[in-house]
Amino acid sequence: MPLQNPTICVLGCGTMGIAIIRGTLDSNTTTATDIPSEDHLRPAGFIGCVSHKESASKLAKTLGDQVKVLYGAEGNVQGVAEADVILLCTKPQVAKAVLSAPGIRDGLAGKLLVSICAGVTIEQLKSWTTPTTTIIRAMPNTPCKIREGMTVLSCGANTDIQSMNFTSNIFSTLGRCRILDEKHLDAVTALAGSGPAFACVMLEALADGGVMMGLPRDVATELAAQVLQGAARMVLTTGAHPAAIKDSVTTPGGCTIAGLLTMEDGKIRSTLARTIQEATTVASTLGRDKK
Repeated sequence: MPLQNPTICVLGCGTMGIAIIRGTLDSNTTTATDIPSEDHLRPAGFIGCVSHKESASKLAKTLGDQVKVLYGAEGNVQGVAEADVILLCTKPQVAKAVLSAPGIRDGLAGKLLVSICAGVTIEQLKSWTTPTTTIIRAMPNTPCKIREGMTVLSCGANTDIQSMNFTSNIFSTLGRCRILDEKHLDAVTALAGSGPAFACVMLEALADGGVMMGLPRDVATELAAQVLQGAARMVLTTGAHPAAIKDSVTTPGGCTIAGLLTMEDGKIRSTLARTIQEATTVASTLGRDKK
């Protein structure tokens, strides 16, 4: 499917849909060296589709006149018909109903469908669309809202290079993006998708410790947040193993090793690892039909 300055329709244009639109619009004002894209792949326009008139009014106020806003089942059909690329940003439980609505299936023929619905497989999406629809799954996370996100893509067997590049370019405006086999996406959903919530629990706990030892709450929260951000950036920037960074901070008989042993007493490693294991199990059920 050749893409030439495509129009993008976002079905279920909520928090993540808004983040995607804003990130892409912002990237259009940067130089070519900032965004790994080609001019002919830059979107010509956006259509945001929501369920109700009230939601449409809020969306129009949020995004202004840069986005065409539609609502209801008829709005979905119109948006899909007018677009070249469709982003499915609905809840996983309603994805089948949205794509199976009258007029949607035919409107997807020969177009690119990118789904961010956790747990909804490429095989399911293929069964709800047409043989000529190109399908890509994407798993972004909440930090995409501030362009510090992590998105993983998984492509259908017959996905062309241009569609892959276009989708990668879109999500690269929101942070980091990489492509993996679909078999990994449930684990990706747990680690990258749910991960910000787990990280915030750790951040809050560290801040609580600071408050316990006399720091003001706002100071403790700032310190904890910057510590996690700084440590993460060291791993990403230097390529060093987290254990190597940990050891570089840990001096014999010091306060760091004392704190680390306390963490180990609380089985923090196995608890966090099991957290991802359990979240992965649940993620694998999200796209299933409810009995």
